[in-house]
Amino acid sequence: MEPGDSTKQARAAAQLRKGVLEYCVLALMRDRPRYGVELLHALEDSGALATSQGTVYPLLSRLRRDDLVTTTWQESASGPPRRYYALTDSGRAALDEFARVWPGFRNTVDSFLTTPHPSTGDLA
Repeated sequence: MEPGDSTKQARAAAQLRKGVLEYCVLALMRDRPRYGVELLHALEDSGALATSQGTVYPLLSRLRRDDLVTTTWQESASGPPRRYYALTDSGRAALDEFARVWPGFRNTVDSFLTTPHPSTGDLA
């Protein structure tokens, strides 16, 4: 590995994560409401989507402002009440649209990464 390669890999991973994190968080709420730390653990368990509270909580606030999620407070047996996040109809529609578009997007990116593309000549 060349010097700086790990920094370049980290930068590439961060850019990819930024692009899909919102929809992955919505997908985690597809079947049931979740609370913030639960979402963080699920993202952490994935490996590639591990992130921090400083990223997830502002994202959840934005999702709430954009009416993609709603929140409720629920008592916890192991501490203070927890704020649970659940998909709204708009959030479910956004997730469905992402799920519809994602396979074609992924396949296009994969084709660029795996198939040689001949040069179309000098663009200047």
